[in-house]
Amino acid sequence: MVINVSQQLKEPVGSIRHHRVSKGSSGGLLDGELTLLRTDRGILVRGTLTTSIQAVCSRCLSAFDQRLTLNIEEEYLPTADPPTGTSLSKGEEGTFVIDEQQQLDLGEAVRQYSLLALPMKPLCREGCAGLCPSCGHNLNLGSCSCPSRAADPRFSQLASLFCEQGG
Repeated sequence: MVINVSQQLKEPVGSIRHHRVSKGSSGGLLDGELTLLRTDRGILVRGTLTTSIQAVCSRCLSAFDQRLTLNIEEEYLPTADPPTGTSLSKGEEGTFVIDEQQQLDLGEAVRQYSLLALPMKPLCREGCAGLCPSCGHNLNLGSCSCPSRAADPRFSQLASLFCEQGG
């Protein structure tokens, strides 16, 4: 997603613009609100975006849509001086930049924030039953024909505690 900020770069520090984002892409729908604030160095982008990605459940290995909320806050620095167009230094490695056409591209920031928002172990639903450890059947689709395994006798004391508490 590219935003032209040429006019805002000519405005005084503190000027604010609001952008509504509603964009479908190959990664899914990106939706939300962004605020662009003119700083003394560039443009500060703040906002909350929602999107969904195709994920794989860590218990049952089924594909599902994982909804993500991205709280973005990044400063974009210009690579060219707005009034004169003379080239500026690129800044530090890894900083987000406003290109020579006075446009900032949110694509890389959205990608990075999406990776950070992904859960370590995504679940298709809260009570996912997972796979049978013996045959690999998806237990969300029903029980399998494997014989039930006897409980390990070393855990009998724990089982009695669980039963006493009403669970």
